[in-house]
Amino acid sequence: MRNADVSGRGANRRNTQYYVDGSAARKLTPREDGQQHRRQAPPDGRRAHSRRMVVKAAPMNKGYIAVMVAAVLIVSGLLMGYVKMQSDITNHINTIADLESRLNELKLANDETYTKIMSNVDLEEIKRIAVSELGMKYAKEGQVVQYTGEGNDYVRQYSDIPQ
Repeated sequence: MRNADVSGRGANRRNTQYYVDGSAARKLTPREDGQQHRRQAPPDGRRAHSRRMVVKAAPMNKGYIAVMVAAVLIVSGLLMGYVKMQSDITNHINTIADLESRLNELKLANDETYTKIMSNVDLEEIKRIAVSELGMKYAKEGQVVQYTGEGNDYVRQYSDIPQ
């Protein structure tokens, strides 16, 4: 490493830079005046960096106040809109839950009514009326034709079935 700063403190400090030339470091020479480098406290007792870090308050003029008031109003409006949207979403969720519970009740009532209707149907009475009053007869052995579909749920007949 040639001319590399090994002190890790930057190049803006005096007499604290160490350079490596080749594989050996140079020996440091003491200051010419024979004193070691020491930090001295400022005369008023405060640290030097605390004086540099003093932040001056910005003067508040009418333009600054107007911009701040506008920003507060915009943020307030956005927050109120957000709260309103959240409230609307909650109301919609509650409405959907009520409608789903009503749908379930109607399905249960529909199933109960269907069961009552099916239990009141007398299949023997239907058979008697079909045979005696309407003249229907049971199919004979040669009259039944088996047909296999091609995966459809129903069969359409477009012409008469051959004898």
